[in-house]
Amino acid sequence: MDDDTSYASGSLHSIGELARLTGLTVRTIRFWSDTGVVPPTDRTPAGYRLYGPDALARLGLVRTLRELGVGLPVIRQVLEREITVAEVAAVHAEALDVQIRTLRLRQAVLRAVAGRGSTPEEMELMHKLATLSDQERRRLINEFIDSAFEGLDVDPGFLASMRSGMPELPEDPSQEQLDAWVELAELVQDEGFRAGIRRAAEDQTRVWKESGRPDGERTKRVAQAIKERSEAARQAGIAPDSPEARPYLDELAAVCAEISDREDGPEFRAWLLERLETGNDPRYGKYWRLIAVINGWALPDMEPATEWFTAAVRASVRG
Repeated sequence: MDDDTSYASGSLHSIGELARLTGLTVRTIRFWSDTGVVPPTDRTPAGYRLYGPDALARLGLVRTLRELGVGLPVIRQVLEREITVAEVAAVHAEALDVQIRTLRLRQAVLRAVAGRGSTPEEMELMHKLATLSDQERRRLINEFIDSAFEGLDVDPGFLASMRSGMPELPEDPSQEQLDAWVELAELVQDEGFRAGIRRAAEDQTRVWKESGRPDGERTKRVAQAIKERSEAARQAGIAPDSPEARPYLDELAAVCAEISDREDGPEFRAWLLERLETGNDPRYGKYWRLIAVINGWALPDMEPATEWFTAAVRASVRG
């Protein structure tokens, strides 16, 4: 039987009266009434539903919770005091956090697609990359490391440092962090990048077989020396191919010759240049910059020093 839309008696309201008072449609109120969240208080002799004064408050709460995305079964629990509004709010706030994070990821994909003119296939791939879980992100990076270094006699400490640098997006990532993740995910799946990293590792392994694996602490000291002396030259405005660069270059070349058990000279510097050019794919520095952005780390600053040193060695070799 249809509900009367005009009946009103004292403190009781018909469904039509409630619709006029709340701005809700009769159909919506009837549906909520049928599901039990706003039950009638009484009925007319003809069987039409009547609602008491509390129906207005219940309808207001139901509408608010529905607008927040709360389902009717949960709303019924709230109204029947089985759970509190605070508990419902906490659960839905957490759900909204997940939705917001997903939307941010999608936004990063769309911006990347718009900026790069991606094909439909690339867009589909980027969407998958952007929506990976934390565990799936770690699996992707580990798969890249395995592919690049599998079967090679790589320094265990180096591999440990690679595996410790996993991308960990925070709960509320910035747009920059999301963009960095999309770019990193593309980079580690680039076959050219993987091949370049593997060539550098193979070259390093071959050098170790010829002269022995250098001590880890000595390697760190050499890296620190390159960073400090190259940075000093850069800060002084000294170009790597200028005569003023010679003292810095001689000092660093001597340090590298010592750790390689070789003697500095034209032949060594040609050999050193080959090692530097083989082992310093600029995308490797990009890889760590992206990891740093994603994880909120200080950006690595070794790359400018290495570039200056490589350019200085190249100028020395080529005269």
